[in-house]
Amino acid sequence: MPELPEVESLRRILAGSAVGRTIVAATVREPRLRRALPGDLAATIAGRAILEIGRRAKYLLIELGGDLVLIVHLGMSGSLTYRRDGFDPGPFDPRHDHVEFMLDDGARLVYNDPRRFGLIKPIGRAALADSPELRGLGPEPFAPEFDAEYLWRATRGRRTAIKTLLMDQRIVAGVGNIYASEILFRAGVRPTRRAGRVSRAEAARIAALTPAVLAEAIGDGGTTFRSYRDSRGQPGRFAERLRVYDREGRPCPVCATAIRAATVGQRSSFYCPRCQK
Repeated sequence: MPELPEVESLRRILAGSAVGRTIVAATVREPRLRRALPGDLAATIAGRAILEIGRRAKYLLIELGGDLVLIVHLGMSGSLTYRRDGFDPGPFDPRHDHVEFMLDDGARLVYNDPRRFGLIKPIGRAALADSPELRGLGPEPFAPEFDAEYLWRATRGRRTAIKTLLMDQRIVAGVGNIYASEILFRAGVRPTRRAGRVSRAEAARIAALTPAVLAEAIGDGGTTFRSYRDSRGQPGRFAERLRVYDREGRPCPVCATAIRAATVGQRSSFYCPRCQK
């Protein structure tokens, strides 16, 4: 599932290519996504300019003229690509091109989603903060309020695993399975440890490493294992730099001990039994 780095990488690319363009027409070929698309979606957005593209947690926020925002979530397998002459559609099965926005420069924004777990939701700008998708989200990992003291307080009295807490969108917005494993490896904290047993020093390391690891991943365009592609149709490169995730049985890059796997919160987790305590 695309996490914060993948969505932020996508946002940055689209901000440079689609902002300032006008949606001249839209086509909905398959409205049955995670939630059914409104029947008037194409008519509602036609003729509106793309003013800005933002992000909150794992949601892409496309701000249109007339105080309308499209909340976009890529689900498990979705992509939103900017296609014009020279774009290679090879990685994308056209049967899953469910929504298409035609822009005034001749390009197309195409939402492709084989598993249809994604979301495209139009909403008025004034109602955005109170939408079910965004309401209750914790601070962004890059926000000043996400610091050592905040994370330390969030862990106190918690019996849940520290990895589960780090992936709780009410605690910090945007961290998912891949990056939680990588953050905890660098912090030297085992993902199965109860959050309430994390020390103040460990909480400080986790809080500092969370934005650092995410920033590295953003710089590499995110992580691709199977289906993720950015807006240019390119895979993310951060998979080459992963130290523990999906590396069960392979040597730890620090101590050469075999990486182990465990199930935490019904998700596969990876850790070094020597480096992480």
